Amino acid sequence: MIPLSTPQIGPDERAAVDRVLRSGMLAQGPEVAAFEAEFAATVDGRTCVAVGSGTSALHLGLLALGIGPGDEVVVPSFTFAATANAVALCGAVPVFADIDPDSFCLDPRAAAAAVTDRTAAIVPVHLYGHPADMVALRAVADRHGLALVEDAAQAHLAQLHGRPVGALGDMAMFSFYPTKNMTTGEGGMVVTDDPAVARTVRLLRNQGMEARYANELVGFNARMTDMGAAIGRVQLTKLAGWTAERRRNAAHLDERLATIDGITPPVVADGVAHAWHQYTIRATHRDALAEHLRSVGVGAGVYYPTPVHRLPSFALDLDLPETERAAAEVLSLPVRPGLTDEELDTIVQGVEAGR
Repeated sequence: MIPLSTPQIGPDERAAVDRVLRSGMLAQGPEVAAFEAEFAATVDGRTCVAVGSGTSALHLGLLALGIGPGDEVVVPSFTFAATANAVALCGAVPVFADIDPDSFCLDPRAAAAAVTDRTAAIVPVHLYGHPADMVALRAVADRHGLALVEDAAQAHLAQLHGRPVGALGDMAMFSFYPTKNMTTGEGGMVVTDDPAVARTVRLLRNQGMEARYANELVGFNARMTDMGAAIGRVQLTKLAGWTAERRRNAAHLDERLATIDGITPPVVADGVAHAWHQYTIRATHRDALAEHLRSVGVGAGVYYPTPVHRLPSFALDLDLPETERAAAEVLSLPVRPGLTDEELDTIVQGVEAGR
C-alpha cells in the first residue's frame, strides 16, 4: 500500500525527545518557548503561542478575541468538524456558508450573505493547503467590523500574493497532528499580532495563570509538552524541503491526470503558493475509483464525505450546493514527501485503470 499520509519521524526527532527526557523538564518549558520563537519566522514574525492541539488553538484564540454566547461566527461546512466545534465550545453559533468550487475554501460572497447583526467573526479554512480568498474576505470583515480568523491547520508555508498564511487575518491557528505537513505528535499554535490576545491565550492554556497560583481567570490545561515542541523544532527545519517535495509531486500528478476523462485535478488560484496537505481531485465516479485504488495498493481518502452541517452534532437543513457537490466528488491521492517516481506512476496508473 502507498499510504496517503505518514508521519515523517526519524533519528533527529528521537534524539530531540531523548534530550528533553534527560532534562527532566517535560511540559511547557524552554523547548516550547524556543518552538514558538522559531515558528514565528514562518508567519512574518507574529507572536506564536503553542497549545495542546489545533482545536485548542482555535478554541482559545476565539475566546481571547471575546467570542462567546450571543455571537455568530461564519464558517465553511466543507471541512473537518473541529472548526465549527471550536465556535460552539465558545458558546457562539457557527453559521455555515458555501464554498468556492475551485479552491474548496469559503466563498466570500456566501460569507457576506451569511452576516447578520450578531456576527462577530469569519473563520475561513485554508483547505487542503490552498489559501482562502483572504483579500475578498478581509473586505467583508472590514465592512462589517468583524474579526477574520484563519484556520490554517492544513496550510503550513502556503502563501497568498507573497504573504504567508497565518499573517493574513487578525488571528490564525495551525495544527501539528501526526498527519499534518509537520507534527509535534499532537499540538497547535495560535498566531496573532495583538499582545493582549497572545497574553490571554497564554493564561487560558495554563489554568488562567501566568504566575504560579495567581489565577487571573478560569482557564484550561491546554499546554504543549516539551517533548512535542522538541519534535516540532526538528520538523520545522525540514518543512521547507518537504513542502518543495509536495509541490513537485503535485506538479507530476497535475501533468499526468489532466487528460483523464472524468477526473478534474486541483485548481490553484493566481497568486497562491499551495502547501499541498492533500492533493484532491474531483471524480464523477468517486466511490468506485476509491475502491479500485485501494484494491491496487494506492491509499486514497475522502475529505470530507459528510458536510459538518449534516453531522448529528449539528443536524441542520441548509442549501449549500457547492458543499454538497464537493462532498460527493472529492478524492485525495498521496502527495506526501518521500514518494518515488515509481509510486507516483502507480498512482496515475491506478486512476487511469479505475476511471
